[in-house]
Amino acid sequence: MRRTRSARSLTLAKRHPGLSPWLNGLLALAFGLLVVGVFAPLMSLEKFFIFTNRVSLASAIGDLFKEGHWGLFLILSFFSIFLPLAKLAVMARVWNGAFVTDSRMHKTLHWIALYGKWSMLDVFVIAVLLVSVKLGSIATVEVHYGLYVFAASVLLSMLASYWLIALVRQDEGMSAGPSASGNSARY
Repeated sequence: MRRTRSARSLTLAKRHPGLSPWLNGLLALAFGLLVVGVFAPLMSLEKFFIFTNRVSLASAIGDLFKEGHWGLFLILSFFSIFLPLAKLAVMARVWNGAFVTDSRMHKTLHWIALYGKWSMLDVFVIAVLLVSVKLGSIATVEVHYGLYVFAASVLLSMLASYWLIALVRQDEGMSAGPSASGNSARY
């Protein structure tokens, strides 16, 4: 005897089959850009017209570790590498995986929305670093493609989370009415 699944027990990807390749592609592209952005050169620093140093996010974090700046190492590693990777993995899980309860999915989406507010912090910190170095008269900075790739990954991740949350809100509006669930204010 075959059991019929209700619409709520289907994954979001199965409820929106036409959008599934697009959102999965967007998440995969954001992941790929993040990996490239972490290891690609962000900038070159030239000091006294003699010394040139190419810096990537991974090399900067490695230097912080080697020099014993544990606080900065942990903060930069956590917010620039771990959290963006975790956010992409969680969004892929929300999109492609079935949740046992709607409340669990809503808690997960709330976390994604909360973290999304801090997503551009990494790019902002790098931009402040660039401006501060450019203001110095003894050093010049040349921006490389890694900065743009990293920023693109952050922006695509923000777009994917916005799209995912909008689809969940749309599903809730169709199944329970706009005010019946009470969850839309959470994320």
